Amino acid sequence: MRAACIIGLLAATVCGCASQQMTIRKLPPDTPAADNAAPAEIAAELAAASVAGVTTEGSPPTVTAVPLVTPADAPSMRTYDPWERMNRFTYRFNTRFDEAIFLPVANGYRRLPSAARAGVHNFFGNLAEIDSIINYALQLRLGHSVHSLGRFLINSSFGLCGLFDVAKDFKLADEPTGLSTTLSRWGMHPGPYLVVPFLGPSTLRDGVGLVGDYGALHVVNVVDLYRGNEAWAVGTVDVTDQRANTSFRYYATGSPFEYETVRFLYVRKRLIEDGSVHPKDARKQREVDAPAGR
Repeated sequence: MRAACIIGLLAATVCGCASQQMTIRKLPPDTPAADNAAPAEIAAELAAASVAGVTTEGSPPTVTAVPLVTPADAPSMRTYDPWERMNRFTYRFNTRFDEAIFLPVANGYRRLPSAARAGVHNFFGNLAEIDSIINYALQLRLGHSVHSLGRFLINSSFGLCGLFDVAKDFKLADEPTGLSTTLSRWGMHPGPYLVVPFLGPSTLRDGVGLVGDYGALHVVNVVDLYRGNEAWAVGTVDVTDQRANTSFRYYATGSPFEYETVRFLYVRKRLIEDGSVHPKDARKQREVDAPAGR
């Protein structure tokens, strides 16, 4: 009797399951182009409908058609980085150096009175005007060169050797430049991406410009600062002041792609800055060529 009951229950269960409809759900095909075709067509129709009209009394205002953004309008994601393996090693080294030495020293520097830190920052900014004077002249931008010369003379005299930025009260804003911009002015592309030990992201052209700017200060050598042990002390205080005034922190976002992000943003920033010193008809071609290092 017990066996017959069990067999009956099993038969009822099987019959009940067999009577239900079974369906297999499938994911739709991955066709983004086809999926976006209809919205793109609608957007194109709306843009075509938004043509300029003549405004009359009681009529809606004139609406100008806005062209659609195409992939050609987006900035290139390519970055010429043939030394990527070395650059990544240097980037990791800079990270450890910054955490262990550079940042603690900069944080200690920030504990100084703000007036003292401002004086040091203004002093080195005034010395940098020497590079600006020379490079603006090499760029044949003589008006800017005179502008930087005026800032240097005013701050060196009335500003107590540059400790105070008095020139800004005379409507002479700080407009620094360097050898890298001069090389760009005369047609040199940024070149390969380069991570400089201790200093961070750069390009080959920026690295050459950095050496040239520092060499110019040695040649001019105002008040004999760049000779012997004084040069090491001045250089150390200068880079400490720069680090204390830089908010960047390595791996602060926790992103595993920080190297790629920093590389892209730095190179794009340099290309935008290069565009300001070139004729308009040459800018577009430079932005195409420069990331590839050609």
